[in-house]
Amino acid sequence: MENLTIIHHPLIQHKISILRDKRTGTNEFRSLIEEIAMLMGYEALRDLPLEDVPVETPIEACMTPMISGKKLAVVPILRAGLGMVNGILALVPSAKVGHIGLYRDEVTHEPHEYYCKLPSPIELRTILVTDPMLATGGSAVAAVDFIKQHGGRNIKFMSIIAAPEGIERLQKAHPDIHIYLGHLDRCLNQDAYICPGLGDAGDRIFGTR
Repeated sequence: MENLTIIHHPLIQHKISILRDKRTGTNEFRSLIEEIAMLMGYEALRDLPLEDVPVETPIEACMTPMISGKKLAVVPILRAGLGMVNGILALVPSAKVGHIGLYRDEVTHEPHEYYCKLPSPIELRTILVTDPMLATGGSAVAAVDFIKQHGGRNIKFMSIIAAPEGIERLQKAHPDIHIYLGHLDRCLNQDAYICPGLGDAGDRIFGTR
């Protein structure tokens, strides 16, 4: 699939395995989410635009590349997507951060929006949407819908684990965006949880149930 990149780096795979372990506590889980996001971000942001700018080194003046334009917007899907933001900001501290709040109906598993705030001008930025888990794909599709409605165009989606059902749904609804993934899991169960998965990422990041 041309618009899907699964990042098979050994460090990412190792850290995902620790995430899966039900014995991994909140503090370690939160730190691992950030670390994985940073490692994945290195790949997802490899095509950020550059422009040459003048710099004085201790030896001489030169032209050297720096990120150009309005740069990057990180847009986590609340609440679990928040856990990935600091990992991206460690790479690009100048990035602006938006937020999209969605909750999933426990019966239909469909997303409902309760908050959307995006950096302006969003249409001039590379937009990286983050959510640790891509399960049914409903929240991801809705989030990208909202961003496009506000004028966003250059959109990437980054998730740590995903089910095939979520990938298929997101690609069908938004074939123009690129998806970056840490691991593609087997399937969804009858409760729409990823198998083998890692449980509820939001609960494990924030220590709630």
